[in-house]
Amino acid sequence: MSLGKAVREALREAAEPGKAAAMQAYMKSEMPFLGVQAGPRRAALRQVFADNRLPGAPEWRRAVLTLWREAEYREERYAAVELTGHRYYREFQTLYTVPMYEEMIVTGAWWDLVDELATHRVGHLLAAYPDSMRPLMLEWAHDRDLWKRRTAILCQNRFKERTDTALLYACIEPSLSDNDFFARKAIGWALREYAKTNPAEVVRYVRAKGISGLSRREALKNLPMA
Repeated sequence: MSLGKAVREALREAAEPGKAAAMQAYMKSEMPFLGVQAGPRRAALRQVFADNRLPGAPEWRRAVLTLWREAEYREERYAAVELTGHRYYREFQTLYTVPMYEEMIVTGAWWDLVDELATHRVGHLLAAYPDSMRPLMLEWAHDRDLWKRRTAILCQNRFKERTDTALLYACIEPSLSDNDFFARKAIGWALREYAKTNPAEVVRYVRAKGISGLSRREALKNLPMA
């Protein structure tokens, strides 16, 4: 049995169909849900991934993209995202994965799929391969695609004191005039995360750039000095 088929069977066994409609409505998803909540989904996938270990990076990337592209239910795409981050395949997180993540970000085009890839996968690659990934994030920051811009903004969210502040600002600034909720939310979230390391600098930046509205509220949410 292929990994994809095993994933689909496991998800269907764990599904609670009565919850599917509410889950779809909450996520504003065009793709239907099976009704598998996060805990049961992770438990089911943990066993499937253990029983269907892939031999190499090409097979892993192929399995991820097949599962992603053939998904009929949103939980199958969640499974593809989880497979990208599974501990068995950490050594495969190289620049060869960038086209895979780019496809998932552009075609996923919603926060529940994109944000995990941005903060945990693309961010990992930026930390591991800064000379290659930094110019790519600057390119994505100017892209017409909202979700590539959001990824560029969020990719350092877990970096703390390792944050490349110049890169963070360079990725934020092309979206400062964007009125889209997800662009504004990303700016605020990224600044709020950096504020945990350097609050005074975030306050200075927000004031200097005249950032207002949702982005400002999010950025300064936990800062009494603001």
